[in-house]
Amino acid sequence: MTPVTGPVLMSCGEPAGIGPEIAVAAWDALKGTIPLAWMGDPRHLPAGTRFTAITHPREIAEVDAHALPVLVHTFAAPTTPGRPDPANAQGVIDVIAACVGWVQDGAAAALCTAPIHKKALIDGADFQHPGHTELLQALAGGTSRAVMMLASDTLRVVPTTIHIALEDVPQALTPELLRETITITHNALRSQFGIKTPRIAVAGLNPHAGEGGAMGMQEQDWIGDVIDTLAATGMNIRGPLPADTMFHARAREGYDVAVAMYHDQALIPIKTLDFDRGVNVTLGLPFIRTSPDHGTAFDIAGKGIANPTSMIEAIKLAAHMAGQHV
Repeated sequence: MTPVTGPVLMSCGEPAGIGPEIAVAAWDALKGTIPLAWMGDPRHLPAGTRFTAITHPREIAEVDAHALPVLVHTFAAPTTPGRPDPANAQGVIDVIAACVGWVQDGAAAALCTAPIHKKALIDGADFQHPGHTELLQALAGGTSRAVMMLASDTLRVVPTTIHIALEDVPQALTPELLRETITITHNALRSQFGIKTPRIAVAGLNPHAGEGGAMGMQEQDWIGDVIDTLAATGMNIRGPLPADTMFHARAREGYDVAVAMYHDQALIPIKTLDFDRGVNVTLGLPFIRTSPDHGTAFDIAGKGIANPTSMIEAIKLAAHMAGQHV
């Protein structure tokens, strides 16, 4: 692991979900290897958690190695696992904003966010963003588009369109959107993953990548042109490729990232291949943000059975990315 120059911050996320318990479990697994601090209300931590309150991320150096450093943000209410309280919604948003501020100021190396619950945020704080990523983009100034990557040791995938209905994909998918998605991905692989010449494989939209127009014309009409234009700039890119043959073991050896056209085309392969270790990475922000690739899991919150593996991998990847800037 490349050492980072500052701690990785963990935002609390929805306190009634599994976020607090997987944060404590991740810290316990990684303490002594990656500097970590958690931000939230200590009342929401699992009972018996040993912690030390700090006021600045750099103070973690002064904290007992066996106590979780906590940047305390007092919420409006305590919490019951599995039962989100809208009264705490503004606190969730304020913690994310504060963590972004710390990272942008250079006080922390990266941000690893625990899952949020959008309905609770809407009910309690009139949340106006489509999701977590869009909030982060707004907090960063909204000057550049954010791109979602799902990453593991087995596969990296980027969906060009994300949380929209499948019937809306052909209209939302444009040459400009695809070009921008690929470019942001290419630049992030170089600057944050240390891959000098990223190999990019691009899926087609239609079955068999359109099969010469028999199953759709987007590949012939413009997807191929976008790929050819980017290849002409020196980018190592190929496609459009049939998505059904892109993700077997031998095919994956030929690229560093697969760019897909829509949500399930990208996420089904990685969740099938490496369900527990997938990490959500936001590319295009002026800071590093990762997140576990799962939700709040209200049904198991507080039961002590939540798997922290994805959180652990998200923190490890954040630290790795922080040490790979060029």
